[in-house]
Amino acid sequence: MSDVDFTLLPDLAVRTLGGAVLWANDESFAEKENLIRPEQATYSPATFGHKGQVYDGWETRRRRSAEGDHPAGDDCDTAIVRLGVPGVIKGVVVDTAWFKGNYPPEVSVEAIAVEGNPSADELVAAEGWTTIVERAKVSGDSQNPFAVDSPKRWTHVRLRMFPDGGIARLRVHGVAKPDLAWLESGPFDLAAVENGGLVADCSNRFFSHPQNVLMPGRARSMGDGWETARRRDKNTNDWVLVQLAAEGVITAAEIDTSYFLFNSPGAGALTGIRADGTEVELLGRTRLQPDTRHRFLIDADAAVVQVRLDAFPDGGLARLRLFGTLTDEARARLRAELENDLA
Repeated sequence: MSDVDFTLLPDLAVRTLGGAVLWANDESFAEKENLIRPEQATYSPATFGHKGQVYDGWETRRRRSAEGDHPAGDDCDTAIVRLGVPGVIKGVVVDTAWFKGNYPPEVSVEAIAVEGNPSADELVAAEGWTTIVERAKVSGDSQNPFAVDSPKRWTHVRLRMFPDGGIARLRVHGVAKPDLAWLESGPFDLAAVENGGLVADCSNRFFSHPQNVLMPGRARSMGDGWETARRRDKNTNDWVLVQLAAEGVITAAEIDTSYFLFNSPGAGALTGIRADGTEVELLGRTRLQPDTRHRFLIDADAAVVQVRLDAFPDGGLARLRLFGTLTDEARARLRAELENDLA
């Protein structure tokens, strides 16, 4: 997967998904929690606080050696991030937006899989951290993408910058791999990012990212959903294709147009796609209202691996929920994958 492709996958570290920055050895100028904020970093010149210019990112003090000179080349500042949901990491973006004279020259990223809810102290002392991004140079005021080639399931990442400086955002793109016991406990949202669902493709992403429709919770604004450009060609419509967490049977759906008052789709339809590529109608073309959570019971017993939502003709959606249960074959496959990860 290329540097460009992996950024289309969900950000597993983002705060919206439940990510958290658990620890940093230093945050003298700007707090570590900024690293995983969902919005892009902003900057207002000449906004000085008691500690200097206010930055929307994580910024550490200037390191000095014992003699008061530049630190040794292997000295670094470190932050530990818990992913919002465990997953396979396909790529990392170290964003140094607005850090022009104070960005770190080099960075590296490590990952670890620790079950349960370890404390920050336990993670600092933990053994088994694996390098997924080797120490590499980065540029200031830019997005620095690094593809990751690892099939393993991780729960936390450790960002190091050499020797010090500021980083605006850390994006950890990948595919969620949640606890199988949770998925086997009963019906759940097969499309949700936190359960392993993701957007496989879509017709248009002009205004916002389609992965937003699969994020947890209610949308907070129109910008927290997926909105397409205005479609001018007739007899066509916009669509989004969702890869389910695994093969399952859909029993209920929710199409949410909250905050889309004058630009929601006029109608929507849901089509299931079986493992062999054949299609089954889950919800026929149905009128949609602006700023509304629409709930539908699905009367179809077909096992599907993908679902396409057609929006007629265009517009914006806040959230899409597809509730159902896994097939026995899907459970067996997920169980085998988890056992392989833990081996």
